[in-house]
Amino acid sequence: MKKILVLSFLLCSLSMQAQDKNRHLEVAKNLEIFNTVYKQLDMAYVDTLNPHEIITYGIDAMMSMLDPYTEYYPEENIKDYKYLLTGKYAGIGALIHYRFKDGTVVIDQPMAGMPAAEAGLKKGDVILSIDDESMEGKKTDYVSNHLRGDAGTSFMLKIRRPSTGKIMKMKITRKLIQSPAVPYFGLRENGIGYLNLNSFSDGCSTDVRRAIVEMRSKGMKSLLLDLRGNGGGSEKEAVEIVNMFVPKGRLVVQNKGKLERANRTYMTEKEPIDSVMPIVVLVNGGSASASEITAGALQDLDRAVIVGTQTFGKGLVQITMDMPYNSAMKVTTYKYYIPSGRCIQAVNYKREDGGSREQVADSLRKTFYTLNGRPVKDGRGIMPDVEIKPDSMTNIVYYLVGGRDSSDVVFEYVNEYVNRHPTIAPAKDFELTDAEYEEFKQFVLNSSFKYDQETEKYLKQLEELAKFEGYYNDAKDDFDSLRKKLTHDMARDLDFNKERIKRYLESDIVSAYYFDGGALENSLKNDKQVAEGIRLLSTPEDYRKILEEPK
Repeated sequence: MKKILVLSFLLCSLSMQAQDKNRHLEVAKNLEIFNTVYKQLDMAYVDTLNPHEIITYGIDAMMSMLDPYTEYYPEENIKDYKYLLTGKYAGIGALIHYRFKDGTVVIDQPMAGMPAAEAGLKKGDVILSIDDESMEGKKTDYVSNHLRGDAGTSFMLKIRRPSTGKIMKMKITRKLIQSPAVPYFGLRENGIGYLNLNSFSDGCSTDVRRAIVEMRSKGMKSLLLDLRGNGGGSEKEAVEIVNMFVPKGRLVVQNKGKLERANRTYMTEKEPIDSVMPIVVLVNGGSASASEITAGALQDLDRAVIVGTQTFGKGLVQITMDMPYNSAMKVTTYKYYIPSGRCIQAVNYKREDGGSREQVADSLRKTFYTLNGRPVKDGRGIMPDVEIKPDSMTNIVYYLVGGRDSSDVVFEYVNEYVNRHPTIAPAKDFELTDAEYEEFKQFVLNSSFKYDQETEKYLKQLEELAKFEGYYNDAKDDFDSLRKKLTHDMARDLDFNKERIKRYLESDIVSAYYFDGGALENSLKNDKQVAEGIRLLSTPEDYRKILEEPK
């Protein structure tokens, strides 16, 4: 028997060695073919080849066969790579906005304490030139690249302030910019602390810890942790944040990849700040990666109730590699597994199909169990314990605030409002009056704002189909009657969507006075998911019932 086992082992070992040898030969052969093809093209092709352009295109094509998180960064894009790693860049610290009506780029929102705010730049200031180079007619990417540079370098900025018509020149020194990981935190009713974490950038756990300690000192009894729209970042920071609420020695996440010796297990290594305080975590489809590790670990350990909608489903981990000639690469090397043992990756990336993607089928999803025995599924992100869907964005709201050239009308109104109001109420209290909304409505009606009415579009398609199938003549009167009822009425639509539009306007106005943190604080009063989180934390019996072991 022993001889048979030894022989079987040797045969398997030889087979594996043969497979490895064949694979190495395939790699070497194809690299030689690639190298020879390029050399022959470079020597014989009718036009001169740009080696950087051609090879980079080839690398990008190779990356497209993999998952979307494996990326190559040539030297000219290395700033994007560094920003990805640190969340930091050097510039003036302001959002800019392209104004379609006249093709200018304007200051949208300076960031608190950054060079733009310190220089006195305001919402609506038109950027005319940077170091005497005209920016008129340029797109936002072009202007942004000129505003950015190395920390400590200075440039001359010329702007026009529409409220006064005055042309102004100022010298601005760039500094290292990092959007605050915690744009707002504060106590709500019943001793409920609210903390918004918008990225897992390096060092964010220090900011979270500081905010938690401060709120506890002011009487915080429970926590609402908002991870909505947080696309992730550092896995290490996620572990640190989980450790603030979970006892020492607990598994948070495991990384497993091709090289077993490189696999990693992350445990809580410190004593927590508070291991019993009730916690609700808010998530949505924009919560990904490190956000899902944090929410998923707290769910698996029955340490928090998850509220909101299904998360993105990114269960992959990347490492970064320095490459020759100041280039770099980000490579997916692991899948991660949270305490219940599940991987929440929701998409399979199929290399053999040219980088296609498919959702993990329901039949392939497995059931795992939390510490208290509650069933949870893998392969679909983090499913909330309590699903609360936000209000949908209606068509007119999308065209007003969701992008496209139509968004100019909101920008122009808010800019005029800010120019007419030197101060407003505190961020949490500010509201537009009915008279001010009526003013906005007239502003829109008197502008060139237009938007597609979906019902008219589908009615036209239905008419075309009826004509094609020969039913139109018999139904013509019905179509005419329906068309009259569906007549485009912008005033009616603005009235019908008043509350939704007011929320966006209030947030935009508040940001001009109190920056991102103020806009976030203002938005909480109308937030259905926040309201549900507060309700759960205010009713301990409902909170505990969700986390209890199933009967």
